[in-house]
Amino acid sequence: MLQGISRHVRPAFMLALVLWFPVTGTVRADQITVFAAASLKTALDEIAADFETETGHEVTLAFAGTPVLARQISQGAPADLFLSASSDWMDWVEDRGALEPGNRKDLLGNALVLIGHNGNVAIELDKVSLRAGLAEARIAIALADAVPAGIYAKAALTHLGVWEALKPQLIQTDNARAALALVALEEAPFGIVYRSDAIAEPRVQVVATFPAASHPKIVYPMALLRGRVTRAAQTFADYLTSDVAHRVFEHQGFSLIDEAS
Repeated sequence: MLQGISRHVRPAFMLALVLWFPVTGTVRADQITVFAAASLKTALDEIAADFETETGHEVTLAFAGTPVLARQISQGAPADLFLSASSDWMDWVEDRGALEPGNRKDLLGNALVLIGHNGNVAIELDKVSLRAGLAEARIAIALADAVPAGIYAKAALTHLGVWEALKPQLIQTDNARAALALVALEEAPFGIVYRSDAIAEPRVQVVATFPAASHPKIVYPMALLRGRVTRAAQTFADYLTSDVAHRVFEHQGFSLIDEAS
């Protein structure tokens, strides 16, 4: 299910997105529809607002877990630009011929963190300390076999030798932002999300940061979609690589791709 749609979506268009029906009629060149991983919401909301002010174009942002968006795109959902939290899922969309050739770009990196409620103490990331620190506590993560944040979390816990032991304590959600919300609302004492998620939510704190070597490299690729390339869409894609956008991304905890480890 889509997690968020900007204020610019008209009711009929919102219904079209949810039902995955393509938009009929002609889309004006100054309207841009972006499908983006849920973890990008805080940063993209700010960047899109600045872009609209500067250019007069209208940006519709639809957020969800990367697999949900990828499948919608493969079925003809009316997106102009796709920002994925996984290179594998971007490959999946590309293999189905949905990307405009020659414009895919790796945009951002991120880090994976263990979060808790404010006031939780730090936990060392070794097998003994994790088992002791998390005890029998519930841990919110994204879907471990499908959603990028969950895949990274499973890899990190497996690398540290605690996946099987902690598996019964996991609460698996549709995406990283849903896992974040469970911790923020104190429905789960701990969660594993992206660093950018933790920065976006003042009700949680980072308990530990997983070593980059403990999980696959976190990469956010973006690409324009076949048959949906307009001057406005290209302008927004270019804007996402500008210094203005980079400052927002970095402030929200993302790393520029040439700096991502």
